[in-house]
Amino acid sequence: MKPHVARKRFGQNFLVSPGVVAKIVDAIHPQADDSLVEIGPGLGALTEPLLARLNHLHVVEIDRDLIARLRERFPPERLTIYEGDALEFDFSSLGSGLRVVGNLPYNISTPILFHLAACAGTVRDMHFMLQREVVERMVANPGGSEYGRLSVMLQYRFEMERLFLVPPGAFNPAPKVESAVVRMTPRPKETLAVVDEALLAELVKAAFSQRRKMLRNTLRERLTEEDWVALGIDPRRRAEELAVGDYLRIANRLAGRATTFLSRRC
Repeated sequence: MKPHVARKRFGQNFLVSPGVVAKIVDAIHPQADDSLVEIGPGLGALTEPLLARLNHLHVVEIDRDLIARLRERFPPERLTIYEGDALEFDFSSLGSGLRVVGNLPYNISTPILFHLAACAGTVRDMHFMLQREVVERMVANPGGSEYGRLSVMLQYRFEMERLFLVPPGAFNPAPKVESAVVRMTPRPKETLAVVDEALLAELVKAAFSQRRKMLRNTLRERLTEEDWVALGIDPRRRAEELAVGDYLRIANRLAGRATTFLSRRC
């Protein structure tokens, strides 16, 4: 079979460093009976060592040429292949306690992370290799330029941990940027203290839509001066200065106000 040529439209950069592969697999620490799915197995750099420790592995792959190679190398009783776009795959269909891993394509990493966050209730943990800049945004603290919508929405739902950096030379073709491996562990559902997650997402998106403006301006259609006083938040602050907990309090106040309004109408 001919060597596979990386396809730009799929954002393919194949991991080729045995040392990095070993570090990732050790970080995942798979056990034989784990329910584990790999996103974008590619040429199987992670797939093979994962299968050496697992009884069975699920993978989601969009490239038909790579799927053909995987089917030649691994029997179906060990490897189940789901052909298609990970952005459209229903990860919850694989059951609870799922472990998700992958070298995520840089060009669609943020949409995939938001897609997976919606399935967090059925997930045990996630381990991803991503562009270093994206990982820094995921784990960022309030006050810095890296802190944004991605930080707030993922940190609300997950415990985040950056594990280690990966140099460009670990890939073929080598990307122009460094990568990093991150661990995401869903927070227990009973600790998620927001009434309406859709409202929280809308609020955070609005707050960071013009991040250099004061919150008084970006959220003027949602919050009054009375709201800011009740919340104890200075409306002259900017979106990046609020902690995740602040956004939860704002969202819950808005949700409570909407509930009161509806009850009065009834």
